[in-house]
Amino acid sequence: MASCTHQFDGVYDNTPVGNFECLWQTIDQKYCFHSEKDVDWQAVHDYYLPLVKGLNQDDYKGLFDLMDRMLDTLNDGHVNLYSDFDVSRCEKWYDGYPENFDWDIITSHYLTDYRTAGGLNYALIDSGRIGYIYYGSFSSGFSMNNMYYVLTEFEDCLGIVLDVRHNGGGSLENAYRLASTFILGDTLVGYWQHKKGPGHDDFSELEEMWVRKDDMLSKWLRPVIVLSNRHCYSATNFFINCMHQAPNCLIIGGRSGGGGGMPLSYELPNGWLVRFSSVRMTTTRKQSIENGLKPHLRVKLTSTDKDDIIDKAVEIIHYAYESAQ
Repeated sequence: MASCTHQFDGVYDNTPVGNFECLWQTIDQKYCFHSEKDVDWQAVHDYYLPLVKGLNQDDYKGLFDLMDRMLDTLNDGHVNLYSDFDVSRCEKWYDGYPENFDWDIITSHYLTDYRTAGGLNYALIDSGRIGYIYYGSFSSGFSMNNMYYVLTEFEDCLGIVLDVRHNGGGSLENAYRLASTFILGDTLVGYWQHKKGPGHDDFSELEEMWVRKDDMLSKWLRPVIVLSNRHCYSATNFFINCMHQAPNCLIIGGRSGGGGGMPLSYELPNGWLVRFSSVRMTTTRKQSIENGLKPHLRVKLTSTDKDDIIDKAVEIIHYAYESAQ
């Protein structure tokens, strides 16, 4: 999700301590998930400040590593520190979760004869009875014209398996666009609010988020199964939240990765940038989506020669039709 860069509204020296204090204060006043992360941010400051004071003035790598470790306590994939020589990143958010994804199996068994429309890879599977779409990044654009040709290819199919596993996010606009294919009419999909003051709980009022009707494309009214795993982050996490409002949709696989905040960037005195969540989003029930969303049905990938999650989705679609007979 896109972010813009700001200068912090304070005066800090371009020294290790000055940059550290600027970073800590920026997160303290602007970050939106302090309450959810349950991290004692003042205690974090008091632990790392003596370590920063012990650095040589020109030890920029040591400073970066300490700042990286400090930010890592937030366990947030949207929190990053950017320098000319490195980028910090938090990968703990998917620790302990099964991978539930094998690209080699997908390409050798399901995308053996596929087409590409924008960022969408699509193919007929199950002897042509099911449409399969793999969308690997919401940074990869597609048009409604692209989607028209995908749905035309699937016009005789019983349903669609829409695979967004290992999609780390990208553009919210693409998330809205993809969801609008499967959601009927204008539909409330959640709420958002932004930080409006320095206190950890100083937020604006909740505002609605809607997927809007698009008359350019006929809606897909047959079953659609969305495949999810822990690597579904940021805009992908939001898309999965939207699809909870789609009729005839089931989400299977594993819990999504979260990342329910829109990022913002600030520049430190030394020119490094810190990116972090400043706007938080919720479900229609006003529950945060920061820590991920549960699937309707948990399915694990255990086989080495097939994708159990794709096959389960195919089975569910067939069962839906058999039950309707």
